[in-house]
Amino acid sequence: MSSRLIATQIIEQIIEEKITLSKALKSNEAFKQAGKDKALIQEISYGTFRWYIQLEHILNQLLEKRIKKKDSRLKYLIIIGLYQLLYMRTPAHAVVSETVETCKKINMLWAKGLVNAILRRYIRESDTLDPLLNENHTIRASHPLWLIKQLQQDWPENWKSILEANNQRPPMYLRVNQLLHSRGDYIKRLEKAGIKGKATLYSSIGILLEQATDVEILPGFNKGEVSVQELAAQLAVELLDLQPGHVVLDACAAPGGKSAHILESEKEIKSLTVVEKNPHRAKKLTETLNRLNLNAITKISDINDLENWWTQEPFDRILLDAPCSATGVIRRHPDIKLLRTPEEVSHISEIQLTLLNTLWKTLKPGGLVLYVTCSILKQENSEIIKKFIANQNDCSLKPIEAQWGVDTNYGRQILTGQDNMDGFFYACLEKN
Repeated sequence: MSSRLIATQIIEQIIEEKITLSKALKSNEAFKQAGKDKALIQEISYGTFRWYIQLEHILNQLLEKRIKKKDSRLKYLIIIGLYQLLYMRTPAHAVVSETVETCKKINMLWAKGLVNAILRRYIRESDTLDPLLNENHTIRASHPLWLIKQLQQDWPENWKSILEANNQRPPMYLRVNQLLHSRGDYIKRLEKAGIKGKATLYSSIGILLEQATDVEILPGFNKGEVSVQELAAQLAVELLDLQPGHVVLDACAAPGGKSAHILESEKEIKSLTVVEKNPHRAKKLTETLNRLNLNAITKISDINDLENWWTQEPFDRILLDAPCSATGVIRRHPDIKLLRTPEEVSHISEIQLTLLNTLWKTLKPGGLVLYVTCSILKQENSEIIKKFIANQNDCSLKPIEAQWGVDTNYGRQILTGQDNMDGFFYACLEKN
């Protein structure tokens, strides 16, 4: 099966069924069997979603009549062709001929002439069409209008740089397992394997790879010597201030990166309980811990159902990596631009506040909750913390003294692209 056909199927599934790009790739049998073509399919899929709003706009300028909804697969195929013409190095004649040939594979032979005409017209008129993209923020940045307006409101001095960062390819960071070796030693092992990496700022066990690579060729990956973890996510454990004897909870814990980091960083804690309500994600959590040869008390449950998972032993430390809009990781998941809605953000913010209220009951006096999101929207971050503190007589905000991020008065926000990190929010809440 051709790479373009598989990519077309994936894009159709995401837009029509509203599932994530990651899930679509994992569930597509043809993609699993694509071998060396996997990299091309991923490049087309991720790139098309990164620039989808812009590409759809271009297509609409080239069409005399909009493509009917029943023929939407044809629309996605043409948009893929436009992506390759604009953003890939594939020769234009190859893009046109191979896109036209794919019409047969999607059972739309009748559309070969239309596809050929549209792509060739773009090639002829690109010098005229491309400058017009700059006349509209939504089209130029390829972001939905609601998100652009929200970023302008939340971050009036930074919204343009956030949009630009969202359209970049993300870096690949590693977290060295400090139970097994030092960062310096592992960097040397990478060098011997022909992989270039350098030490990160802010995390003493983080490594930034010069080029993203398959985890299977990372030295000792399958033995648990290293994990892939974004730099901003690596900041959580230091903020938890873990001590020997602590009883610790990681709520909403899957896929387990932060859980593993907790166990790697303080091996003398009394216990770590990890909770995840989705059985499939809980399985991923278990796989992560098993690969690293780490142990935790795993509970498959909704956090709000305390009777189902809490033993009544209060926690010294709670990590709440809350469900969120994921607007801080758009560069890793560009399909978020099309899938997320402002209504969903409002609903998610209600869930976040409910989770905080529930978990507060399980925290010891003197204990700490670390609230984390990978969102850059104040509605999910500083505004949630402000509401929570206002309704809790026994809660105080612990200031985060750091060189990274922006102080919001109710926690610290990393904006996407700052120091080459994803967008993350952190707030430390102490129980008086």
